[in-house]
Amino acid sequence: MIKALVVDDSTVVSEFLTHILDSDPEIQVIGAVHNGEEALEAVKTKKPDVITMDIRMPRMNGLEATRLIMETYPTPIVIVSGSFDGEEAASFRAIEAGALAVLPRPVGIGHPDHESMTQELVRTVKLMSEVKVVKRWARSPNGGIIRSVPLQPEVTIEPLPGIKLVAIGASTGGPLVLQEILSDLPSDYPIPVLIVQHIAAGFVGGFVEWLGHSTGYPVRVARHGERLQPGQAAIAPDEFHLGVSAPDQIVLSRALPENGLRPSVSFLFRSVAQVFGGSAVGVLLTGMGKDGAYELGLMKKKGAITIAQDEASSVVHGMPGEAVNLEAATYVLSPQRIASALRRLADQNLEVLARQKSG
Repeated sequence: MIKALVVDDSTVVSEFLTHILDSDPEIQVIGAVHNGEEALEAVKTKKPDVITMDIRMPRMNGLEATRLIMETYPTPIVIVSGSFDGEEAASFRAIEAGALAVLPRPVGIGHPDHESMTQELVRTVKLMSEVKVVKRWARSPNGGIIRSVPLQPEVTIEPLPGIKLVAIGASTGGPLVLQEILSDLPSDYPIPVLIVQHIAAGFVGGFVEWLGHSTGYPVRVARHGERLQPGQAAIAPDEFHLGVSAPDQIVLSRALPENGLRPSVSFLFRSVAQVFGGSAVGVLLTGMGKDGAYELGLMKKKGAITIAQDEASSVVHGMPGEAVNLEAATYVLSPQRIASALRRLADQNLEVLARQKSG
């Protein structure tokens, strides 16, 4: 039985979430509290397997509560947000502090989306309860969050001159890994970056704001028909697949979902394989399911460099693990080494261009 703690300042919302979770035979809500201070005490005494956490609460908000819980009694936390009024970026700061996922609060009974949203909440709570979180979060001297993850030995990446695009796919656990990777790239990184991050509808704007602010790397929501831009990361918008067309344009599509998802990493990787062939890098990060795994193999067959995140650093090793099983990944790397590889590949590109000019 999964023991869940509900944290929300509204009694009505607490009862609503408790009803949803208790309706599943594998979940038992062992407590419902109304602010961060109460949450800290409940985690200490009740020892839940998973927590649903609101952001805006009196006395201690969900962001601070998440930080303190992860520094003292590490527990899987799912942010359940009921407002898009400036709350999205705060939700991702909670991810930075150690929360595992962000979801919108399910709408009420009778709404056409009620069933799908409640199912997603229950599914996410179950999955996150199985994640083995550790006390690895702490405040850095500059006020940010640092992680004590062992550094993977350097891996030699075979040179591939002429890279025109880096395509990245991520799901559960992806925001923090993307933050780590983009933070380690120079702001004038000479290769365009396209990203599909599975995220609940309505949160993309806050995600882009948080990611750009926290990394210092230029990040924007992708727009149909715009040109690929070096030194920028474009992220798939809500309910649109992200792809490319020759020679260097972004394509957004309302085609049917793939693997139950839109945007889908599979759509992005297949598009990149068709347009750029071996002149691209594909990176598949942490996430549940198998979205993008087979298509990463298509990129590899076209001659592209393909990278999967390693299991030790993944919150959920579903997507990258499937790619490894399919032998779709040329390299299996930690986020630190992924960033290092992307920097080196860009340097190789510049060296080739310099030789061509001098010749």
